[in-house]
Amino acid sequence: MPEVNAIPERFQAFRIHANEQSYTAGIEQISLADLNAGEVLIKTAYSSVNFKDALAGTGEGKILRKSPLVGGIDIAGHVVESQDARFKAGDAVLVTGCGLSETRDGGYSEYQRLPAEWVVPLPSGLTLREAMAIGTAGFTVALSLWRMQANGQFPSAGPIVVTGATGGVGTLAIDILTRAGFEVHAISGKPAQFEYLKTLGAKAVHDRAELNIGQRPLESARWAGALDNVGGAMLADLCRVIQPWGCIASCGMAGGHDVNTTVMPFIIRGVSILGINSANTPMPIRAELWRLLASDWKPIQLDKIVQAEVPLAGLPDVFTRLIQGGALGRVLVNVGQQ
Repeated sequence: MPEVNAIPERFQAFRIHANEQSYTAGIEQISLADLNAGEVLIKTAYSSVNFKDALAGTGEGKILRKSPLVGGIDIAGHVVESQDARFKAGDAVLVTGCGLSETRDGGYSEYQRLPAEWVVPLPSGLTLREAMAIGTAGFTVALSLWRMQANGQFPSAGPIVVTGATGGVGTLAIDILTRAGFEVHAISGKPAQFEYLKTLGAKAVHDRAELNIGQRPLESARWAGALDNVGGAMLADLCRVIQPWGCIASCGMAGGHDVNTTVMPFIIRGVSILGINSANTPMPIRAELWRLLASDWKPIQLDKIVQAEVPLAGLPDVFTRLIQGGALGRVLVNVGQQ
């Protein structure tokens, strides 16, 4: 564990300034006085890059609700100081979602101060690096799986299909769902990565461009369930082809937020769409999911899923690649590597 007791007067953070007239983002020297209030001060070890981070960091999406803010919806590190008895200096902890880089400062800072009720003790079975390789993307998958199981979706029903399969959520979904005993199929628009997806556990990979699902309200059922992080037309198509009593975990909208469908899949086949809101998950559920991610659902292909590890200075290039559709696996942010 690194030293956590020497706090410099100023330290580095990737900060975003946005208003109706202008947008700027980059590394700045800030102090503890610039951080939001909170009971727990953390020395950051790692963060990660999610699509939402790229939207916020480039201004391509209206993510920030106040400005300026430090970017990054994930953070893992060691407690430096705590006003809450549940945490002490040196504790390894993590935080994901909870309004980071939306309503308050996020993880792209060498130090961060956060409310104690958001902080999760690092579970046994995970390192800080592994926790951020999983991050919000993997937590979203775990929440999807947890809700699907609660709704009666089990491996014996048949294969689960994962959309947007080459991104962070998609690659981790293939790994985690396979780990939980499901046969996993993948949908991707990147044929060059089909073999890579199979190395993660996908039993079949379908080319998005050649996926002729049809336009009738109900088409022949293909899959027992789905984890969809695309939304839009893809989600509407999935509704037509999920088996009776199957679940679709809807956890993303990179393909659009409008869904043109009918009630027939829901009434005639009993299909369920489960909305996945990982940012505001209640703490008891959040703690249980991280326990599972450190044990029964711990991804076994993290070395293949993590495609790069960058310092704060490397964030702009990663953001641009994600916005341009070049997402592949996960990118770690080594906040201490400056």
